[in-house]
Amino acid sequence: MAVFIAIVTIGVLVILHELGHFFAAKKFGVNVEEFGIGLPPRLFGKKYGQTMYSVNALPIGGFVRMEGEEKRSNSPRSFSKKPLWQRFCIVAAGVFVFWVIAVFIFTFLGATYGIPTAIPDSQENVANPHVRIIGIANDSPAEKAGLQAGDTILNFADQTISKVSQIQELSGLYAGQQVSLQIQRGKELLPVTVTPREMPPTGEGPIGIVLTRAGLVQYSWAEAPVQGVLRTWQITSSIFEMFGMLISRLAGGEGLPAGAQISGPVGVIDLLKNSLALGIPSFLSFVAVISVYLAIFNTIPIPALDGGRMFFILLEGVRRRPLPEKLEQRLILISFLLLIPLILWVTVGDLKRLF
Repeated sequence: MAVFIAIVTIGVLVILHELGHFFAAKKFGVNVEEFGIGLPPRLFGKKYGQTMYSVNALPIGGFVRMEGEEKRSNSPRSFSKKPLWQRFCIVAAGVFVFWVIAVFIFTFLGATYGIPTAIPDSQENVANPHVRIIGIANDSPAEKAGLQAGDTILNFADQTISKVSQIQELSGLYAGQQVSLQIQRGKELLPVTVTPREMPPTGEGPIGIVLTRAGLVQYSWAEAPVQGVLRTWQITSSIFEMFGMLISRLAGGEGLPAGAQISGPVGVIDLLKNSLALGIPSFLSFVAVISVYLAIFNTIPIPALDGGRMFFILLEGVRRRPLPEKLEQRLILISFLLLIPLILWVTVGDLKRLF
């Protein structure tokens, strides 16, 4: 059931993205030939006005087909005949929707359940404070005991845990001794036995784990929208910083950071499933993060993506004339054919990790 919900969630995000293109196209008078849920072949559809609304066999998101988008047309209602700024807005609208979704989710969470937030030990009056493992050192007591990133430590040596400092103090106190922990992994409560080291390597600590304290932070209905925008901006900025760091490392021949993984659709669905096991706030918060990732991914100037189409429009503005139609189509086709093996490679990696 959790996997089904995760798949449907991704599908809904893609459909909302396509609705952004759809409503922007309608706003600027572009003839939308078809709005489809899923991908062809078509199962059934009904035409209202000049638009066919269809449900298709492959349950993977949706699509919008506009007159003059793939093949240029001289019709005044053609996408290709609209002013540059209108075409740019139509393409960008789908990307913008992803950020709107993230803001809406964080606003809703802030005013209701609370937004899952990393908090210091000193912060009080927070709902559901807990300590979670976010990193594990290689060949550490934590790794040998089977602890995993994402585990929540509920109990350490018969003491209820709600602060990082408690674990730091107790792991030093019990150094060299076998101690029992109770952790939560998804919906499971698991007993774990670990022996903290007396002389750990520098920077690793007695157990060899990286911890964060998190809780649900609530806001008033008036403040929640502001926090929704701020949280979305913070995540967007951190993703751009991360991409910049990765590009710098790859360009310098350093490779990916230790423990870093690239996930595709299968990996994202599995992460969504796991976040659902942690409760609605964690699930919705992760959906918002995915939405921001999708927004940024779609701005990359690859011809097959929205970012590529926006780049072509900007290039047309600079050149004062569009690229030759056949060249544009070939670039889109080539980039699409290059994306397919990349997606397959990432998917195979996801499947190897999961199975």
